[in-house]
Amino acid sequence: MGEISRGGAGNDQSTAAGERAAGTPPQGHSRTAVRHETVTSEDAGSRLDKVLARLLPNVPRTRIFRLLRKGEVRLNGKRASGEMRVAEGDVLRIPPVSIEAPPPAEGSPRVAPKLSSQIESAIIHQDERLLVIDKPAGIAVHGGSGVSAGVIEALRASRPDETLELVHRLDRDTSGCLLIARRRSTLRSLHALLREDTAGEEGGFDKRYLVLVRGKWELGKKRIDAPLATHTRVGGERTVKVAANGKQAASEFSVVQFFGNLATLLEVRLLTGRTHQIRVHAAYAGHPVAGDEKYGDADFNRQMQGFALRRLFLHAHSVSFEDPDRQVTVSVSAPLPPELHAVVDALAGAGKTRPAGATRPGVASQRLVSAGRPPVRPAPGRPPSVRPQRPGGAAPRKARSAAGRQAPSGRATRPSGKGSRRGPRT
Repeated sequence: MGEISRGGAGNDQSTAAGERAAGTPPQGHSRTAVRHETVTSEDAGSRLDKVLARLLPNVPRTRIFRLLRKGEVRLNGKRASGEMRVAEGDVLRIPPVSIEAPPPAEGSPRVAPKLSSQIESAIIHQDERLLVIDKPAGIAVHGGSGVSAGVIEALRASRPDETLELVHRLDRDTSGCLLIARRRSTLRSLHALLREDTAGEEGGFDKRYLVLVRGKWELGKKRIDAPLATHTRVGGERTVKVAANGKQAASEFSVVQFFGNLATLLEVRLLTGRTHQIRVHAAYAGHPVAGDEKYGDADFNRQMQGFALRRLFLHAHSVSFEDPDRQVTVSVSAPLPPELHAVVDALAGAGKTRPAGATRPGVASQRLVSAGRPPVRPAPGRPPSVRPQRPGGAAPRKARSAAGRQAPSGRATRPSGKGSRRGPRT
């Protein structure tokens, strides 16, 4: 876009009459002139209402929709609806609009220089189309309720001449790879790639996370297909649950490292991108994420604090995709941040020793362990909960003792006492 031509007086007599009837704009407002703009390749394929919102940044969305409904906006000389897609070379006529003057600069919210510097230093990849940020935990991707500024606001403050947009999102407490588009055409291409990246199909985006979960993961490499739905909002935040009527969601889990029965480090390949997907799927499998205050195990979280865990252990460690515009593979990775690496080192150093107050081993959910296996049924005529009796007249089985077993070569047999000091195995 960017080509602006002024409409002639003869073509816009009715509009001018409307302006006179409307009178002088309210104080603090200004009225624009008629604009004719030609769509360029940067806006090709965008929705008309999105293009108008960009061209009229200080006009409320409700006003833009009213202009479209009344037919005051024309696309190639015809009425157009907001959901229509524009093409390169289309001519867009924008009528005179009353625009509210922007607030004074001193009254607008500012991005702290420390935040801008922190985000700029977290850039791990950049080219003419894309930025990749190794987002620190605790920083939101954008401002919202209770958050004045996030990653995207900080980048826009430090790069005021660029058009920057989030390609996807990460939870505030999740760290790792975050993609930022530097062109609207790049944003549309990557969004189309994300939409086409359906569960189970190769290609598209390959997004992988590192996550620490409770207990020993006994499922091996496991794909979990469990639909997710937002049920309620607790404290203003979304709560997601597995539900038959939810949206399709698929995650592929594989083991990276065991820490005895206490915890397991996993790599998760995200096949769909639902809200809180990894956290909910991990809890559904019986292995909640360490440090997860919403879907996790409070006792396990307290135990992990003994290993210096002070946050959610979830890190987006790699992303790769085939760039549809340049036909090249983009692959970026971000190592575990120091605070999570320290937790892994502490767990590895503890070895098989379970600290006092250790939680029970995490046994995988029976519905996942037994998936695809035939059920075990008792033999005909045998009650499932009763041990079969020995045949009548048979001599009772002798009890075996430690003293009665042959000791290994070169080792003495420990004399049996009244009781073992060792407790039962767990």
